[in-house]
This record gives sequence, C-alpha cells and structure tokens, in this order.
Amino acid sequence: DGVLAYFGWPRAHEDQAVQAVRAGLAAVRAVAGIFTPQDEALTARVGIATGQVVVGDLKGESGRQSAAISGETPNLAARLQAMAEPGQVVIGGQIRDLLGRQFDLADLGPKELKGIGAAVPAWRVRGEAEIQSRFEARAGNLVDFVGREHELGLLMDRWRLAGKGEGQVVLLSGEAGIGKSRLIEELRRDTEPEDVFRLTYQCAPQYANSAFWPVILHLRRAADFQPGDSSSAQLDKLEALVNGDREAAQLLAVLLSLSGQDRYGALELSPQAHKQRTIEALVRQLLALAERKPVLFLFEDAHWIDPSSAELLTETVARIADARVLMVVTTRPEWQAPWGDQPHSTMLSLSRLGRSQAADIVAAIAGPHVDAAAIERVVSRTDGIPLFVEELTKALVERGLDALDANIPATLQASLAARLDRLPPEAREIAQIGAVIGRRFTVNLLANLLSQQVASLAVRIDALLESGLVYRQGAGNEAVLTFKHALVQDTAYESLLVRRRRELHAAVAAMLCNQDAGGATVPPELIAHHLTEAGEIRDAIIYWQQGAEAALKRSAYSEAHGQLRRGLDL
Repeated sequence: DGVLAYFGWPRAHEDQAVQAVRAGLAAVRAVAGIFTPQDEALTARVGIATGQVVVGDLKGESGRQSAAISGETPNLAARLQAMAEPGQVVIGGQIRDLLGRQFDLADLGPKELKGIGAAVPAWRVRGEAEIQSRFEARAGNLVDFVGREHELGLLMDRWRLAGKGEGQVVLLSGEAGIGKSRLIEELRRDTEPEDVFRLTYQCAPQYANSAFWPVILHLRRAADFQPGDSSSAQLDKLEALVNGDREAAQLLAVLLSLSGQDRYGALELSPQAHKQRTIEALVRQLLALAERKPVLFLFEDAHWIDPSSAELLTETVARIADARVLMVVTTRPEWQAPWGDQPHSTMLSLSRLGRSQAADIVAAIAGPHVDAAAIERVVSRTDGIPLFVEELTKALVERGLDALDANIPATLQASLAARLDRLPPEAREIAQIGAVIGRRFTVNLLANLLSQQVASLAVRIDALLESGLVYRQGAGNEAVLTFKHALVQDTAYESLLVRRRRELHAAVAAMLCNQDAGGATVPPELIAHHLTEAGEIRDAIIYWQQGAEAALKRSAYSEAHGQLRRGLDL
C-alpha cells in the first residue's frame, strides 16, 4: 500500500527536490483516475522530505531494500505522508528552501511528528507556480547589484545596437552560481516592458534529449494555455499568438501535441522536412515581432539544450543580423556555441567577484552590524561566487556563526553533489581523498595514499581536471591539485562515511609524520589536525602543543592560543 522513492540517489541532480515534488503531484493525479471494479475512486497521499542519508550495501535481486537506507529523512517523509489528507502532497523541513517559488504552497504551520525531536514546519503543495526561469524560481528579495557594471554596460550597448536594427547575439558564459541569471535580470529591469517583446526560453537537464523542449514550454506559457482549455480553445489561442499565420499554427500545433488535423488537415511531410519547416516558422514569428518593436530573446542554460533547439538557435543567429533582436544565451563553460565567430556575436565570460565586492554582498544581506570577522570567513569560503556568498550569508543570519563551520546549506548541497556525481567513480574517489588531505594536495601524496604510481593515476586525474572542480599547478610527482571552491572540497569530504574519513586522516597523518622524520619541515599543527580528525587524541594533543610552541617562537601569539585551545578541548 505504499511506495518509497529516492531522488538524488544513486546519483545526485541539482533539481532533485523539484523533480520529487513534480512526481508526487503526478502520482496523486494518476491515482485519482483509477477506479475499483465497484466503481470506487482511489486516492493517494504523499510526504516529501530532504536530507542526507547513508546507503549501505544493497544485496538481493531488487537492490532496493529500504532497510539499507539509514537517516532521519525517510522517517520524516513517512510522518509527513501520514499527516497528509487523501489527495494531498505535503513537504516539510529544509526542502522548502530548495523549491524556492517554483510551487504554490499552503503553510500548515509547525507539526509535532512522532520520532522527530523538534516541531517540523510543513506545507501542502497546491500545484506548480508560473515561473519563466530557474532564477525566478529561486530568487527572493534580490540584494544590491554588485560588481558587474562593466558587463551590464556591454549588454546595454548591444541592446541599443539591436534597437537600431543591428541584430546582436551575446553568449554569456560562466560557472554555476557566478551570476549569469542575475545579470540577465538587471538587463530585463533596464528595458521598458511596454517598449519591448521579451521571449524567455529555459532549458532543463532532464529534457536535454526532448526535442524543442524550451520552445514548447515557452509557447504554452505565451499562449496562456490553462488546464481546463479544450483542444479547440488551445488552437484558437495558438493562432492568436502567431497572429493568424495558419501554416505556423499547424506546424506548432503538432509540436505542442495538439489535435489540429480537423482544422488544418494532415501534414504530408517527412520528419526532417517537418522539423525544418517548424524552425522556419519559429524564426519567421520572431522576425515578425521585431518589425513591431525590439525583441529581447533570452535563452537560458544552453549547456542543457536539446539538439533540435540547438538547430533553431543556429538558424536564428544567422537570420537576425538585420533585425531588432538582442539574443542573450547563457551557458556554463563546457558548452561551445557553433556560431561564436559571427560578426554580430559577442562572447562575454563572467569572472568571480573580488573580495571587497563579495564583502559588500555579505554586508547587504547580514545588515550593518555584522562582525568583520564573520564577513571575512564567508568571503574566504566562497571564492567570489555570488550564489555561494548569498547562501552562506543567509545561513549565517539564520543560524549564527557556527553555521559557517557546519554542513553546507541545502540550497548548495544538491548542486555541488551533482557536479561530483557526474564524475567517473575513479575520479570521484580522487576528489574525496583529496578533500581529506586539504584544499590543496600533491599528486605524490595522493599516489602514496592509494599505493599506486603517479603515472597510473593520470587518467583519473585528467577526468577530475576536465570537470573544472580542481586545477593543477606544476607537473610530475610534485604537481599540486587545488579545489576550485572551498565548498566543493567540503561537499566531497561530506560524501565520505565517517569511518572512511578517519581511516584517510590517520593515513595522511602517518605519511606526514614520516616526512617530518625524514627531514622535511611539516607544520606540527597540520599533523595535529589529521590526528584529531582520525580520533587519535593522545598523539593529536602532543602535536597541538608542538605547534603552539613553534608559533610562540615566531611571536605568533594568536596562532599559539588557538592551537593550545584545540589541545585543551581534546
């Protein structure tokens, strides 16, 4: 009488919370359409929670025993399901932050649930909200726009050219969280809605192989399709959208899976010809809009684009050179546009924020009385990535300074874990072991920990480098690998079981001790850190004291105090 489903295992996805809620809503709708032989309607209810769990060894034919999953999250989901009314989807806990504004939620207030220590905030999901982009779904109250004035000025310059009939294309590239969508939002704000047509196409990872998915999503939203609309009403709306162009309406009706044969007749075209005519109809509609007033054409997350939409983009770029269109395509660095050499195309790559700019964001969110030391800790952990800065500062405001040393905020955890899970297993292991060593780790130490030759690790290291999660300095045995973000290191570290972490810390400490005995100067506090995390307390205390004594000799009194405190705490 029940189903237990996991999203984000065995592989993490950055939108796994959204997918879980969509699946819950779909399940409730599907069950409502089932009737017993006695013509009685069936109902289902769904509870959804999020959090970290431990997956043990799965044995047996199914490989899906619920007993192999341990943690509070499955129990919380079960309790939420039990309190839900028939036909309802109820969520609780931190999943609310992950969903942003993507769903219409009814607040049920805090609930006392059996087996759960504190009261859990709960919400009923009424349905999916109308949003145009992932940024719109996530964004709440926006902080002041910081550090992108030059890039915004370039976009506005291209917009002015487009308004004069010199069509422009800007490929806006940058890593996840760097601020591409926020820059687009500022561009939208600086264009008057009554003087411009705005078209927003949004790609999604789960639809990377669904032909024309962002186009379909845009057309349904632009035509204002409603759940209760008849097929005829939807066709009427589609015709109004394309300004009475019956050929375009016929082609797009097929694209939208609408029954238009009675109205338009059958299309006698090969699949390839039908696709080409559909692309032509979409471009023709865009150019028709540009004749009426300038068009701001936003195409977001092209790294998840499907092949058919990619063909549409390529054709559009070629056709808008003399039209009043600014097309802005956002992407992560791994996607390469096939039309980047066009004379009306501009490549714009976003870099990380400087320390002072990141500090301005922290102060804007946390308020004027935030401690300077807290600002510095946020800035040092977030490496100039605006999204990281925002989310870690929110955690600081909500849970205090200790939040900066606690687990990564849930709003970042799924995204960072998904990037790690996209790695081959052998490369992911390298990242996990490296995370135990530190933010920077040598290839030689890595090889020693794995009892392998450096040359035998080359393929695994190359796969890790290609992911963009780490970068390399130097070559050969003494090459140093560095995590691109401190929070990526934290995510890789937290993906290890505690027992495995302790084993690795103990092995690192033993190697560092051997290096020290061999005449290499290894900071005692580094050995102390690894011994502490390995649970080898007596030896750790000795090395914390040695580190403090060495610091005192350099008049580094604050450092000495901190190391003595660590030893005393142990």
